[in-house]
Amino acid sequence: MIGTVQIGADGTPRCWWCGNDAEYVRYHDEEWGRPLHGEAKVLEKLCLEGAQAGLSWITILRKRPRYREVFQEFDPYAVARFAETDVERLMGDVGIVRNRAKITAAIDNARATVRMLDAGDSLDALCWSFAPPARSRRLSAAESMVASTVESAAMSRELKRRGFRFVGPTTMHAFMQSAGMVDDHIEGCWVPQ
Repeated sequence: MIGTVQIGADGTPRCWWCGNDAEYVRYHDEEWGRPLHGEAKVLEKLCLEGAQAGLSWITILRKRPRYREVFQEFDPYAVARFAETDVERLMGDVGIVRNRAKITAAIDNARATVRMLDAGDSLDALCWSFAPPARSRRLSAAESMVASTVESAAMSRELKRRGFRFVGPTTMHAFMQSAGMVDDHIEGCWVPQ
């Protein structure tokens, strides 16, 4: 049932959204909701969450190895140097989402990250500054169904102000969930709180 804990094929209770797909289960168990740090890792997560807009996360998750390859492990300085020829190259790559706006947004996001780093700021620290206090308990199924929060809206505004793209409040809420800024595992899920 959507919004509840589901017992997996291995007998483990997990958040409903990962279903029984092996890659999704691995992502849920090992990554989703775990604290993520590092400039390249945070940039990658921002860019991939933006690429997911209008698609399913499993689509992006399956394409992630190719994204990492063609976006040079999301090294902000490397991606910031991409030119129009790189955009055209990426538009022809079937291993990623071939959407010009999403590709150029990833490059613009790398450039915004470089501006921050060159000014002595940190994308990692900026994003984590919007993390709310930890909850004392897990969410029930009904509580877990929000699309955005006050914090994700504030993060979205600040990132847009700094030149980031594809960082709307809903996308930033998904980013906060996946990067461990909020614990949105459902009550009863096996993942430790």
